Amino acid sequence: MPRIFCNSPLVVQDRYELPQEAARHVQVLRLQPGSKITLFNGEGGEFEAIVVEMTRKDVFAQIIKFLPIERESRLSVHLAIGMPANERMEWLIEKATELGLSKLTPLMTQHNVVRLNPERGDKKLLHWNAIAHAACSQCGRNRAPVIESPITFMQWLKTLSDRENIIRWYFTLSTGSEPLLKELERIKSLPNKFEGSFLITVGPEGGWSSLEEEALKTHHFLPVSLGDRTLRTETAAIATVATLNIL
Repeated sequence: MPRIFCNSPLVVQDRYELPQEAARHVQVLRLQPGSKITLFNGEGGEFEAIVVEMTRKDVFAQIIKFLPIERESRLSVHLAIGMPANERMEWLIEKATELGLSKLTPLMTQHNVVRLNPERGDKKLLHWNAIAHAACSQCGRNRAPVIESPITFMQWLKTLSDRENIIRWYFTLSTGSEPLLKELERIKSLPNKFEGSFLITVGPEGGWSSLEEEALKTHHFLPVSLGDRTLRTETAAIATVATLNIL
């Protein structure tokens, strides 16, 4: 049954006009009146519906019932990442959404190639959310990850709270970093008070500056390593989120 994202409130009702993007999706799939569909708006749960009328531009559906189905990870994973460029960022959002990411914060760091002013950042944010919603449609998630507006690294650090029961990692090739496997073993031995919340950050292609690494340590981030090979930013991020799913 096709899953279709609707950027609007959803309630059980006899006649519901699908938003423009959702209506276009129905038309692209060449569905007809009587076709069964699943609607969701990214806020939890999903709705069974039937297409009841179609015009050249508009699609109307009857929403039959609400299903409180959730397919979320037991972990809460917030990824803050030095933005990769264009297609790599889009690929990252798609795959991280499928893997259950909770929140994504794009960072502009000292060694970033990508720099976005507020206007470009707003346009990118709309595009990134559309990619996340499409990934939710494909993988069955009913809650979309929160994607924040791009922010400079230092501004982002100022927004962080001192919450104690959250694991904070930053990935680095610097000496003194802990292997990820060792960190996972340590986490498994933590007492039950650990809530399964992670804040992980990955630097840009050029890596962290020494000033940024010191700032991360000051904010209680532990340096962690994925091995001796130098991975692309998006590869390191996806490898980490996928590994955390083991927990």
